[in-house]
Amino acid sequence: MKTIIIALLGGLLLLSLAAFSLLPRKGGTLEQPIAFSHKIHAGDYQIACLYCHANARRSPVAGIPSVQFCMGCHKITAADKPEVQKLQGYWDRKEPIPWIKIYDQPDFVHFSHVPHVQAGIACQTCHGPIETMDRVREAVVLTMDRCVACHQKRQASLDCVACHK
Repeated sequence: MKTIIIALLGGLLLLSLAAFSLLPRKGGTLEQPIAFSHKIHAGDYQIACLYCHANARRSPVAGIPSVQFCMGCHKITAADKPEVQKLQGYWDRKEPIPWIKIYDQPDFVHFSHVPHVQAGIACQTCHGPIETMDRVREAVVLTMDRCVACHQKRQASLDCVACHK
């Protein structure tokens, strides 16, 4: 009886994961509070992803740079531009920018940027050609199939607990 219950629960879990992978994703671009251009920063000026998203080296979450960090350059650089003036407004009000998250994983997925950064995997592998985007969009749909295929290709762990809580 115990074996049957475990098998049913396992089957239910697999069915739930399969159904989740078929759900439509938001895709497209979302209106952000500041029209930040990765094309200008990462593309034209070739600022490395890890310069602004330094937490990716040491944290599961890459993080978004603080207003203070951005103002380090923009006190002077492009200070007359409307979007930089919006940034200045957040700085003056001592408010964080309420960015809208583009990439998100379900609660049962444990993803950490750290091992991926340490393995030398380019940010574009999962985020698409970010250096060409005026507005960030979900250029790559992150499904379990995609992640498993990448892990197989790189001979990384396929143990379920490596990615699932």
